[in-house]
Amino acid sequence: MSGDDDWWTSSNEAVLVSLVTPTDAGVKTLDTFRPEYTNNIFGEKEQIFGYKGLRINLQYNASDMLPNLKVSYKRKYQPTADEEALDINDVLSDFLPEIAFQKQSDFEARLKSIPDNWTPPGTLVTSFSNKHGDFQVYSGKVTDPAVKQLLNRIQILVLFFVDGGTPIDMEDPDVDRWTIYFLYNKRSLPDQPDKSSYHFAGYSTLYRYNTFLPPTETESKTPTDTPPFSLDGDFDLDTLPCRTRISQFIIIPPFQQKGLGSRLYSIIYQQYLKHEPTIQLTVEDPNEAFDDMRDLADLAFLSQQPEFQALKINTSIEIPEEGKAPNNIVDQAAVEACQKKFKIVPRQFARVLEMYLMSQLPESVRPGLGAPEEDEEDEEEQSGRSSKSKGKGKEKAQPKPTPEDEHTYRLWMMLVKMRLYVHNRDALGQLELKERREELAKVFAGVEFDYARLLIKAEEQSKLAADEGAQEVPAIPSAANGKRKLDEVEQSEGAEAASSKKARVESGSE
Repeated sequence: MSGDDDWWTSSNEAVLVSLVTPTDAGVKTLDTFRPEYTNNIFGEKEQIFGYKGLRINLQYNASDMLPNLKVSYKRKYQPTADEEALDINDVLSDFLPEIAFQKQSDFEARLKSIPDNWTPPGTLVTSFSNKHGDFQVYSGKVTDPAVKQLLNRIQILVLFFVDGGTPIDMEDPDVDRWTIYFLYNKRSLPDQPDKSSYHFAGYSTLYRYNTFLPPTETESKTPTDTPPFSLDGDFDLDTLPCRTRISQFIIIPPFQQKGLGSRLYSIIYQQYLKHEPTIQLTVEDPNEAFDDMRDLADLAFLSQQPEFQALKINTSIEIPEEGKAPNNIVDQAAVEACQKKFKIVPRQFARVLEMYLMSQLPESVRPGLGAPEEDEEDEEEQSGRSSKSKGKGKEKAQPKPTPEDEHTYRLWMMLVKMRLYVHNRDALGQLELKERREELAKVFAGVEFDYARLLIKAEEQSKLAADEGAQEVPAIPSAANGKRKLDEVEQSEGAEAASSKKARVESGSE
């Protein structure tokens, strides 16, 4: 072995992705960014051996994402009988189309040959604008040659930005089950305002799982002369009931933090809400960032639906001192009907409903991350539920919880804890009763804190949407003003512990 660490390079630092556009002199770089992960390409340690001053520049034409790979270095390790420098082109040939390895001059010539009226492949789904520009969403099947070509060029992005992500197998006999959504930024050309250029911003892949629904209780008891379902004969598989799963979802770094991920998700959701064969829209292994985005998008949409708004805590229910918790805190038939209508999986629907019901709790008992800034000046002097307004020289009265308020909060807490217990039944069932209660309390504290955090984000997004002139903006009470303040212990140790539990009990494939 060489024993010289200088011959090792971090693959995350060596790889640079560039979005370029053609010019008379060659190409102009519009944006650059680095991958988050390269372990699926260069190994678990994300290290490349055999070079000094290594640079791996993966250029993409910003419109059709035509790739071109440029590898440069200052020095290359001379091979010995035991080791040699990694063949970077050979490694990347498994993840990039052959055209990515053309000469730079050929790449630039191809860019200049792209017609001025080029548009993204697939069918235009919708257009929208925000303060960051004009955008369009296109969709298509992998069986469309143009969609397949674009997807083949960008699949390496899955490995760069999805931990453990796997590209679509284009040779799979069921590849026709995939639908792709492309997000593009449409820009007017400065010197030709009547013409536009397209800049790739992100994409999502969805897979259709056909499912055969069991008969309802009524149907199973009703005599029928209808023959059993048969797959014989010619028919369109696309018309069969299915669950559609979001598999990959990427907004590339230059277009992140612009609200585009939430917008793309909402557009996809609305498409499948209208898609009759789809009975549920699910998500494959969402990470925490996607979970947040999805929670907020679902909350914003559902909060405007009359059927969802009608779901209330039944405050007439009495809480038993012992025995089983009541199972009708919220009308379960109405919940199931609403969840089915909006095609959201039960766990996700329950989370959004719990969050919404928390926002509707009386202010005196609504969990929150703390009082507003003007109420924090005399925090150390607070012994009850009152504080002084900062700079106003007078006491600001806060509502005291009534017995009815406390009862409503306890019912909401029981609703959440019952779902968490069912979801964790196997793990919690192995614990003694006392430990089980303590563990469930920790998980609940983390979920409560998380909901408060998300509701503050929801309020911020609602205000931002209103400022940008959105027609319909859901009014969601802020958790910042919640008077049942989550104390510092819960915010640090408790919530942190519960968050680690949440990764185990609150996430995963659907």
